[in-house]
Amino acid sequence: MAGLLIGLSRDPQLELYNSLSIITCSQPTYRTSLQNFRMADEKQFKPALIIVDFQEDFCPPNGSLPVPEGRSIATPINTLTTLPFPLILATKDFHPPTHVSFASNHPCAEPYTSTTIIVHPSDPSRTYETTLWPTHCVQGTKGADLVPELDVSRVHAVIEKGQDERVEMYSAFYDPFRLSDSGLAGMLKEQEVTDVYVVGLAGDYCVKATAEHAVDEGYQSWIVEEGTRPVTQDTWEECKRGMEKKGIKFTSMDGEAVARVKTFT
Repeated sequence: MAGLLIGLSRDPQLELYNSLSIITCSQPTYRTSLQNFRMADEKQFKPALIIVDFQEDFCPPNGSLPVPEGRSIATPINTLTTLPFPLILATKDFHPPTHVSFASNHPCAEPYTSTTIIVHPSDPSRTYETTLWPTHCVQGTKGADLVPELDVSRVHAVIEKGQDERVEMYSAFYDPFRLSDSGLAGMLKEQEVTDVYVVGLAGDYCVKATAEHAVDEGYQSWIVEEGTRPVTQDTWEECKRGMEKKGIKFTSMDGEAVARVKTFT
């Protein structure tokens, strides 16, 4: 099941990372081969933790698309990984250099302010508009690495997303056209997960999209506030209200939703 890990330098953290199962969105099906997580028999509540795109390019001081205070979420996320989640996953943006979301691939475009219209490759009637970004998380670069502050020793698998140069894929589940599907929905269903806890970067983009798709797939979706930061702080409260209207719930590290995970057996 695991895809190949491309272009990563060697250090102890990455040696541990290389031992993880790698799930690539180009794979057509999901097959069970993950090890080291429990097949719990509890039907009423079974939580999963998804750590979204906690990567070098999204963190100050050197990231090409730094989320303000992005690196500060390491401590709460590492604390969450010590809780008895039966399934813990991390995701990575893993783009080719030619990716459609890069402003550098569009003449006269400016990152953050320019947009482009993405057209479905086989159905031109289906389109969506997306923001153009600085080049980030390119396959084989340091910027695509998970940050060294993240303790990956309890992460069961890493989902690499955004490899299809034609489409933007914020969500850990699939892109808006569902051309790229990570298999995450099938994995959660097979493991009988009921509640998905989402953390990572950025709160108003990839965390948001992942949490929304979790709701769409029938899961109770939680965002742990200490475990995420937005690109745009000024509109974060409005963004949160929009997510709440879609059924996403926000909790804190001290909240009842996290306390419930602590008692999971």
